[in-house]
Amino acid sequence: MALMQCHFFSEALGLSTTMTVILPQNTTTQIGMENRAGSHRHPTLYLLHGLSDDDSIWLRRTSIERYVASMGIAVVMPQVHRSFYTDMEYGGKYWTFISEELPALARSFFPLSHAREDNFVAGLSMGGYGAFKLALGKPEMFAAGASLSGALDVADRMIEATFERDSKLIFGEGPIQGGDNDLLELVKRLDRSEGPKPKLYQCCGTEDFLYDNNQTFLKACRETSLDLTYSEGPGAHEWGYWDAKIQDVLKWLPLREK
Repeated sequence: MALMQCHFFSEALGLSTTMTVILPQNTTTQIGMENRAGSHRHPTLYLLHGLSDDDSIWLRRTSIERYVASMGIAVVMPQVHRSFYTDMEYGGKYWTFISEELPALARSFFPLSHAREDNFVAGLSMGGYGAFKLALGKPEMFAAGASLSGALDVADRMIEATFERDSKLIFGEGPIQGGDNDLLELVKRLDRSEGPKPKLYQCCGTEDFLYDNNQTFLKACRETSLDLTYSEGPGAHEWGYWDAKIQDVLKWLPLREK
């Protein structure tokens, strides 16, 4: 695998930012590693960080580089600060950045596939919200989306109380429910649409403070025809759980046979 930290300027944000990228590489003599890369543009997983982290965190807390080495996929990990992957009321246009600018820039810098069937998104906590927001809000771009311990109902009073300062900066003073930032509303819209519908994977530990929040999303999704795989079991809001579950997500990804 090749590992790169890319510093670049974002027109959407009006500032310089970073993304950490893992690219497939064919090797035959690297000890202890099985690496594989196709001859064409790479399938890509956009892997999103949580509220208190940055684009380096998945590398620092898990073995994601080792897990994807034999899969022949690229992993793009962007930096979005505490934005909830949203065009903030008082801050940067992070939804525009993550849903439009970043994929286009990443494909211009690296040999990544443009095909919907080769593009996936996953994330934890705030990043789980971002992953489902991308999968549900941009179904023409992503074949699958996965949330690990996601903050999936941001209109929940518990979420607003926990992130009170951030919530007002991000979403403003108006209601979230029923709008473009409400995943429960996006689920309904996608179910009614005639376009492509991504596969979804959701997991949350039963000891996680976001467990009830995840149950709300699960119930809403199960009332639709969307293809959702759900997994739960013992676990809290911590990296041991996420390191194990990202391996399940990678096995679940609907990669095309090459």
